[in-house]
Amino acid sequence: MSSASSVDDALTDYAAGRITTQQLVGVVAAAYYGDGGRGTRDGLKPVIDVIERAHPGIVELSAASDKPGFSVRLAERPFPKRLEGELRQAVAAVVTLPASPVPPPGLFTRIVRVIRRVFSA
Repeated sequence: MSSASSVDDALTDYAAGRITTQQLVGVVAAAYYGDGGRGTRDGLKPVIDVIERAHPGIVELSAASDKPGFSVRLAERPFPKRLEGELRQAVAAVVTLPASPVPPPGLFTRIVRVIRRVFSA
């Protein structure tokens, strides 16, 4: 399952009341700050703005043992009840956004991207 579809599922589940705020925060922050969120950052920005206002420093940087740089770890803190309404509005705005008119990349483009990632690592 791709991270984009799991984030979309989490957003729609939260809007429908099927998952908790904490679960949504974990999924969205992991997709936004993690390696797999490269293509979803712009769409998640309104939700991340509310999350960062509620949780300054939601992510913690730590040394990565397997590659140069840092690894991102989510800080475990409860989401403030007073900002849940604002988070619901941001999620509703993201869920109702129209689909991008730009078609998704084709097979050849995805293969080239993977090859570039392999050689740039």
